[in-house]
Amino acid sequence: MASPAADLRAWIALLEREGELRRVTAEVDPDLEITEIVDRTVKAKGPALLFENVKGSRLPLLINQFGTERRMCLAFGVDTLDDVASKLESVLELQPPQGLVDKVRKLGQLKSIADSMPKTVSKAPCQEVVLTGDDVDLGVLPVQRCWPLDPAPFITLPAVITRDRETGVRNVGMYRMQVIDRRSTFMHWQVHKDGRADLLAAPDGRIPVAVAIGLDPVTAYSASAPLPKHVGELMLAGFLKGSPVQLVQCKTVDLQVPANAEIVLEGWVDVADQGIEGPFGDHTGFYTPPEEFPIFRLTAITMRRDAIYPSIVVGKPPAEDEWLAKATERIFLPAIRMSVPEIVDYDLPTAGTFHNCVIVSIRKRFPGHARKVMHAVWGLGLLSLSKAVVVVDEHVDVHDYEQVFFHVCANVDPKRDLELAEGPIDQLDHASLLPSYGGKVGIDATAKGPAEGTRAWPDEIEMSADVKALVDRRWAEYGI
Repeated sequence: MASPAADLRAWIALLEREGELRRVTAEVDPDLEITEIVDRTVKAKGPALLFENVKGSRLPLLINQFGTERRMCLAFGVDTLDDVASKLESVLELQPPQGLVDKVRKLGQLKSIADSMPKTVSKAPCQEVVLTGDDVDLGVLPVQRCWPLDPAPFITLPAVITRDRETGVRNVGMYRMQVIDRRSTFMHWQVHKDGRADLLAAPDGRIPVAVAIGLDPVTAYSASAPLPKHVGELMLAGFLKGSPVQLVQCKTVDLQVPANAEIVLEGWVDVADQGIEGPFGDHTGFYTPPEEFPIFRLTAITMRRDAIYPSIVVGKPPAEDEWLAKATERIFLPAIRMSVPEIVDYDLPTAGTFHNCVIVSIRKRFPGHARKVMHAVWGLGLLSLSKAVVVVDEHVDVHDYEQVFFHVCANVDPKRDLELAEGPIDQLDHASLLPSYGGKVGIDATAKGPAEGTRAWPDEIEMSADVKALVDRRWAEYGI
């Protein structure tokens, strides 16, 4: 695999060389039409699309860049997404060095981390064009209205940059932005998001905000990664790319943005400046209802001279964001194992829209172990929002849903093996009685022992290894 692309232009070129991109020259409407084209393409596992003739804008629109496992692997420059996890695991498992060889190896890893920190530059492609004052106009961008009940176009693939006013810690998050007028959008900062925390922590209730649009794929992914607040998204991007993210100072606010961005929006958000945002056709497969959110007031737009606008459509799964979520699932497995070592593997089913269900396999060692793991998962970062946790034994493939469902049906006594709880849930969830708070269920589908109140547990049917090997050797003889 090639190294990760340096910017969006290099990424598009790579996709084209690999036969993973199609250019569309026919005029297309960003109002619903592009969504229908893309939805069909994603569900057919089709290519990334570069719309070169978007109605109402001179800017081309890139979409479905992350829509398959192969493209996500191309983005990271790996053969499998587990290879990305292995790279991260080598850092997470850093222990005090014991001998000279160990010290040298550890120093190399620490240098890799140090080399991943963002670097500041004085000039950047993202500031070739600078629009301020009356020239600021979001209408130059081909922003999509994705679904029929959406009240306006939404920017759906931004890297929103804020800073904690007290600690100076930078946060980069991906939050949808409903366009209000030429110079303002809503900022969809949910109750559990770090951007909202930065706003609420500001002494005067007002913070500068910068939005980078059109990044290299690794940096764009990092904006969506569920990192702890003290771990920098841009440092993670630099580490995964193998080169630091270059930053440039904004023109009208005191923030820095990735120099290789295609488009940057600068401005302010005030906690007292709110409005009703939505509805929005979301990744849940339903419209999230109108709700009050803060407003982002633009002070500048900067961009490349021939900027490319990237977008993403979410909706009923599968959609393009499936593979952003699957990348997160694979990449953060080592971090989850650091907190809960008995976990062998886990899966976030696409049909569960990433937060409705978690399937976990464990090395079970004692009575009640599955319940211990359920509650551990409900205490892990954004996994704390999960509504259902299914726990199976270590030999069960969590990615084989038929195998999982077999063990749920075979091993579960509903009276004994269901754990009902309450706690925080995703703000987008429409089924709960209260916003952001509701019921949870844990399902213990592991084999049970006498200490868990069972009769003698039967052996699971499995062919002997020698017979399997015999049939493997003779398979061609059978003529089947």
